[in-house]
Amino acid sequence: MYPEASDISALIEQAHHIVILQADNPDGDSLGSALALEGILGDMGKEPYLYCGVDMPAHLRYLPGWDRVSNELPSGFDLSIIVDTSSISLFEQAKKTGDLQRVSSKPVVVLDHHQEVENSLDFAKIVCNKPAVATGEIIYELAKQLNWPLNHEAMYAIAVSILSDSLGLMTDATTARSIHVIAELVEQGVKLPEIENLRRALNRKSPSLTRYKGQLLQRVEYHADDRVATVTIPWDEIEKYSPEYNPSVLVLDEMRMTINTAVAIAFKVYSDGKVTGKIRCNYGSPVASKLAEHFGGGGHPYASGFKIQDKTPIADIKAACVAKTIELLNNLKQSNEAV
Repeated sequence: MYPEASDISALIEQAHHIVILQADNPDGDSLGSALALEGILGDMGKEPYLYCGVDMPAHLRYLPGWDRVSNELPSGFDLSIIVDTSSISLFEQAKKTGDLQRVSSKPVVVLDHHQEVENSLDFAKIVCNKPAVATGEIIYELAKQLNWPLNHEAMYAIAVSILSDSLGLMTDATTARSIHVIAELVEQGVKLPEIENLRRALNRKSPSLTRYKGQLLQRVEYHADDRVATVTIPWDEIEKYSPEYNPSVLVLDEMRMTINTAVAIAFKVYSDGKVTGKIRCNYGSPVASKLAEHFGGGGHPYASGFKIQDKTPIADIKAACVAKTIELLNNLKQSNEAV
């Protein structure tokens, strides 16, 4: 039982126009959670509105409803619900446009599962950050506790949310309850093969993108006896290929599947000097969140990211990131050996 549930219910009951916000790094959990809330609130007679400061990545567009997400905040609303983050640093676009200030002027509810990340959304009236494999799992538990309506589309979106952040129920954060929730959704008509077939169909790649993937893999660098794999993606490639697929996501899984590799990191260098890092770790090496936090980011122990905007040269960022990764892996090894 969530003690915040009654207060969340009261705020929703008082509101009619409700904005559901995702951060600037949308993923399967944030989009699935947003769409699930949209379905729930719509069936409650509310008028939900989906917002994200950036366009939905191409690899998420298998989820029906992704095209209802807008990067323009409505002129009037009564309540905002932020899903899948407690970090203000992930709302860069909303800060630039002034949208975040408008959001903070009305009641805000935060639904998140990143307990390792300190809440910096200090304007939020209620923060419900619980141990769960995905924010979608939290929404499902709230729906059960508060008797919220769960139509098929909402349940479908919750399943996508959980399967996305748990990597198919295979991460350390996956609990028996996570699996039970998926089972309950299947019992109520959600078809997991349908989700997977849609995802696979959308993830088919053009010949030019497949060739580019090969070029990226040829540029992968290995460090510290191959324990760390890195690749750097310049702006011209980001600009050319991102409309079709995120270049980082294109190769990270293959990078971390190399023998002896524990951590894979993809750096993207933007035209304004900004550098982002996307981190993926293999099972047994859960250092991603600590690595990202060291550089001002955050995320999960096995998947996280960061961005650096002070125009530090990419060579310096990469060297510092590799050094910190090795330090974290060595500390983890020593800690495991001491047990």
